[in-house]
Amino acid sequence: MTVSHWQRAEQQERKVDFLVVGAGLAGCSAAYFAKELHKREVVITEARDVALGASGRNAGFMISGLDTYYHRAIEEYGHDVAREVWGMSLLSFSHWRSFIDSGPIDVPLDDCGSLLLAETQAEAQELELAARALDADKIDIEYYSRDPLQRGYHAAIEQPLDAGVQPYLLVKSIMAQCGAELIANNEMYRLEQEGDCVRVYTRKFIFKAQYVLLCTNAFSPLIDPYFIGKVAPTRAQCLVTEPIDHVPVPYCGYSDYGYMYYRSTFDGRFLLGGGRQHFREDEGDTTEDRVNPKVQAYLDDYLRKYFPDVKAPVAHRWSGIMGFSCDGLPLVGTLPGRPRIGFAVGFTGHGLALAGATVERAVDKLITGRHAGAVDASRLS
Repeated sequence: MTVSHWQRAEQQERKVDFLVVGAGLAGCSAAYFAKELHKREVVITEARDVALGASGRNAGFMISGLDTYYHRAIEEYGHDVAREVWGMSLLSFSHWRSFIDSGPIDVPLDDCGSLLLAETQAEAQELELAARALDADKIDIEYYSRDPLQRGYHAAIEQPLDAGVQPYLLVKSIMAQCGAELIANNEMYRLEQEGDCVRVYTRKFIFKAQYVLLCTNAFSPLIDPYFIGKVAPTRAQCLVTEPIDHVPVPYCGYSDYGYMYYRSTFDGRFLLGGGRQHFREDEGDTTEDRVNPKVQAYLDDYLRKYFPDVKAPVAHRWSGIMGFSCDGLPLVGTLPGRPRIGFAVGFTGHGLALAGATVERAVDKLITGRHAGAVDASRLS
């Protein structure tokens, strides 16, 4: 990310204790943990404003676990990691509920559970294997060998502990409770560490910080070369209809291995997102915030196929840029040779599932050096 000479002409130098870069879900939560658990004085700097990136553009799904079926997570990461990360998602949900209960903002939350649906017979077989693995670990789910919605799906897993939330208001509420000062509209363009001091160059200030935590997710490769090849920006797209008179899916619906997702909104509309898997060349490795007509046309076709009862016209279409890690797990660590610059990035579309527990570990690692477990970036070595 860059800032011109003209834009930074009024820069001032400022000393801070703990600086968070990014005012999304991860950044605001990290600020809370740094202040409440480690008694640091926290400042958040943000290129735009609170939750204007992916944190305020997603579907608001609190869905347990990783961006892969549970038995596949066991195969890829090992049983211990799969169980640990599942537990991290439940801890994250506990954090979100605590923020909602104690915050000054009314944040809509629907304890509707989620429904993972198979669009093909092959995916139905995968769902059955996932259900067996979840049952073996005594995780509360219900498996359906048919389509409980009677909409043309082949099987389903119901996860009753999952929920739908208004994501933008959730982040706003966390920001209001984190005790940090926010400096908005303040792009960052350079990082340096000299001894125990980190110099962070931004449009308005040159910060001299004791600790810096990057919660920059998809935009991390634009900030430091370390993240190139480790975090890939990936665009997701959604649409929402005008209000309708019924609830087509009384869950957070998830299908095609998580590539498609849908729910009713709190103001009576139907939200549908996904489709990027069919247009990977357009949607991967981009930070361009725009809708792709091809993806939107796919969403329109999907709506007609699986939800023909939703007759209301589309009211709004949008996109958001997610940060996908190179192995599907979030990344927590410090930059090589710069131990005072930490990061919590790469949530792979599951920030609402994992960000709370992940940034709690990230703050702890940055300040105490404690290993971050399954999400510690040292695994990439």
